[in-house]
Formats: sequence, structure tokens, C-alpha cells
Amino acid sequence: MLRSGQPLTGPNRKRCHEDEVLLGTVLDEGERGFIIDTRSAQAAKQARMMGGGTEPKSSYPQWKRLHRPLERGRPLQESFIKLVEACNDASLSMDRWLSRLESCRWLSHVKAALSTACLAAQCVDREEVSVLVHGAEGTDTTLLVTALAQVILDPACRTLVGFQGLLEREWIKAGHPFHLRCARSAYSHARLKQEAPLFLLFLDCVWQLSRQFPFSLEFGEGLLLTLFDNAYASDYGTFLCNNEKERRVAGRWGQQCLCKVKESTHSLWAWLNQPEEKKKYLNPLYSHNPLVIWPSVEPQSIQLWQGLFFRWIRSSQYLDEAQAEMQRLVQGN
Repeated sequence: MLRSGQPLTGPNRKRCHEDEVLLGTVLDEGERGFIIDTRSAQAAKQARMMGGGTEPKSSYPQWKRLHRPLERGRPLQESFIKLVEACNDASLSMDRWLSRLESCRWLSHVKAALSTACLAAQCVDREEVSVLVHGAEGTDTTLLVTALAQVILDPACRTLVGFQGLLEREWIKAGHPFHLRCARSAYSHARLKQEAPLFLLFLDCVWQLSRQFPFSLEFGEGLLLTLFDNAYASDYGTFLCNNEKERRVAGRWGQQCLCKVKESTHSLWAWLNQPEEKKKYLNPLYSHNPLVIWPSVEPQSIQLWQGLFFRWIRSSQYLDEAQAEMQRLVQGN
């Protein structure tokens, strides 16, 4: 599985022989591969006017392009805002609540992300072919799909340490712009153009996997909630800045100053992996599953993540007590 940004073909259909050679070396003679574009065909076509575009079929004859559009900007942020507003409106009747839940379309975004990740995983596991995933810049929906596909395919990514490595590799070092995407929150009155909850959507999809496969992930819901909190406001430097370059050098008031995130801040992973902290996030029901986990993406199988979206209006006391009881029973055995 590979990932990249869009090819910069532009309106004149420019070619890049280095890219063509690179992708050609991935496939042996007679083999085929799939390019999963997370934009619609129309959006990809419009991107040519801005210098972007898609891979010309004539230049990549062994690759077949599939369009699986995923929202990554303002529509996704507005969906998140509408959902939070609906979850915090205690005056809603049942019919009105269901209507607002449907109209915000958050669960549709979850379904679309899981479906596309399953497609990528199916190409690798069942078709045994190479897959290239990209959208526009390759730092948003691209990472969403590749990271989810790896959780589905690789049992190592479903362990606590492996999942941390996945986040470091597929989100942080791959250049997801956390500072821009998680600048504020759904409660803010500001509407920043580049804000969008892509990372939250990923965490929600992982929660869906953990609910459908309660024994297959070594970590529990508590870790996903902690990651959500730290992506938006953190005492640690793990999710600071927009890319690796900014973590080393950042601009301030027109000048260059050394950011030095690793030298100046503590790592979230180091804190999570302390023995006393680590046990809080482990799933007491975990049992190593070497198989691929194929989630159901039927609408009836996608549920609202109540532990996140209702966490401020409903006490988690009983869930916490149930978690503690499960840990006690497992340790007793």
C-alpha cells in the first residue's frame, strides 16, 4: 500500500517520468494495481485548473483509478458542529433528535471512510494487488484511508504500542496539519476555513471497529478519548504544528525561530506508556487475533459514539465501574 499527493498534471496534462518509473517498479510485468482517489471525478477534473489532477491512463497503463469521494473540509466541519449542537440540546423530542442526527450526516461520513478503507484492504488482502491512495495534498483523507486499512489488515496495529506507531507514521510524520485542522473545536464561534475533524473521524472509525470486534483491539475507548482531547488541547508536544518541518522550525511575527518540539516538550507516548497509565487504556477483553477484521458498513451497524458525543451531558460513572469490574475479573483469573 502506497500513499501520495495528487499528480501535478495541470490543464496541459504534464507528465512526470520519475513518477511513472517509480510506480512502474511497484508492479511486475502483467500485474495490475489500483489508484484510490478520495476525491470525486469532478473534483479531480477541476483540480487540473489549479495545477493538480489525476494520473493519465496512457502513462500508467497497469493502474486502474477508482474514485471514492470523502469530505475533508468545510462540509465535514459543519457536520461535526451540527452533531455536537444536536447532542447538547436536551429539549429535542425523539422524532426531532433522529431527524437532526440524520441531517448532520456524521454517520454517513463514518460509513464512507470505513467503506473506502475496506476497499483498500480488500485490494491488498483478497486481490493481492498494490494500492496507491491519494486525494489532493495527501495529508487528510489519504491518511484516513491508509491508517484505517492498516488497522483492519495488521494485528500489530491493533496493539497499544503498534497503534501509537501507526499514528506517528501515518498522521504525524506524514504531515497531517493538526494545527490547522484542530485549531479550535465544535464549541467555538469562529469558523476557520481550514479546520476539519479528520483525525476525530479516524478515531470514530476505530471506535466502530472496537465495538464490532471487542476482543481484537488491545486498547479501549479511553485511549481514543485521550487522543481526541490531546489533538485539540494538550500538555504534550506530540500533536503540535502541521508537519515535521514546522516541528523543527516555526515562523513567528515574520521571523524564524526554532520550535524544537521534541527538545522543548514531552511526548504523549512516553506518558501513556508509563505502567500506571498504560493499564488504564488496555482492553481487559483483548485476545490476539491474527486475522483481518472486516467491519460491517451497513447503516444498521454504524452507531453514534456516545462515549464521546454524550460525555459532557451524561455521567460515565457506570461505564467506568463496568470497566473496573472487567479488569478485576480478568486479573482474578
